[in-house]
Amino acid sequence: MRKVFLYISLIILVVFAIPFVFTREFYPSKEISNIEEQIEKVPYDYKQYRSIGVLDANTGNVNTVELDDYICGVVAAEMPANYELEALKAQAVVARTYTLYNIINSKDKHGDGVICTSPSCCQAWISKEDRFNKWPEDERESNWKKIEEAVFSTQGKIIEYNGEVIDAFFHSNSGGKTEIPANVWGGSNYPYLKVVETSGEDGYSQFRSEVQITKKELESKMKERYKDFSVDWNDNPIKINEYTESGRVRSLKIGNKNISGVEARSIFGLKSANFSFEINNDVVKFSVIGYGHGVGLSQNGANSMAVNGAKYQDIILHFYADVEIVDI
Repeated sequence: MRKVFLYISLIILVVFAIPFVFTREFYPSKEISNIEEQIEKVPYDYKQYRSIGVLDANTGNVNTVELDDYICGVVAAEMPANYELEALKAQAVVARTYTLYNIINSKDKHGDGVICTSPSCCQAWISKEDRFNKWPEDERESNWKKIEEAVFSTQGKIIEYNGEVIDAFFHSNSGGKTEIPANVWGGSNYPYLKVVETSGEDGYSQFRSEVQITKKELESKMKERYKDFSVDWNDNPIKINEYTESGRVRSLKIGNKNISGVEARSIFGLKSANFSFEINNDVVKFSVIGYGHGVGLSQNGANSMAVNGAKYQDIILHFYADVEIVDI
């Protein structure tokens, strides 16, 4: 009787235990879950970018260089060495961030390299030797030492928004107000790139400029872009239709064509899309404020802030909204 009871108990155990084993969910330990979450939150490893392949836009060669040596060349090319040290530090952090963003998001764009030396594609860059040749001999060592201090005193520092590296655009002079990306390149905006005001930029040579062309030259330049272009110079030939939030020209009409302010900048060789115009006899004069696309950090604005005592962190947090400066 006892054996029968044991057999029945064993059968019941098997009948209920087997389905439980094969149908129950597996819950990993909390420790393992946390490790997986931490791994997912690390989008890049600074160690693997300490040496990077840089495509030389002039020769087509890819050279392997230490990341911060490359950043020294960017700062030397992009910002005058006589700028305040804190402005140079801000430029170094911005250049490092821009580099890392492009490495992560522009894969296979430069062949065996991860970034190039062309300012029209990536960032301007200059070798130490070439930079020395452009400086007075008695300033070479002190200038380079200052650039190295700006780069290596901020080593590992980048800018993040919501835990991700930002696309750290920068330009020469905002003309007093920066611009949002959609007004320059179209598409959607970045939440950390907003219109911000900066004082002191009017003290730099890049703040104001003029371009004068004849009516015939204007027609020629427009016809290069639009074969069917025509204009009646006696009937309101140029009209600005709309401005952006920052005061730049969003759109204008020239003759029979409506074009963007950014396009006008390209066609007529203007330093920015913040311009006005006047027509005097046979000449069209464009009066321009600022230099560059106007998005992100203004280099002149950064130096102006540094002259007035701002630290590089203050400068970065001024031009990029709701970001963090982190050490990776």
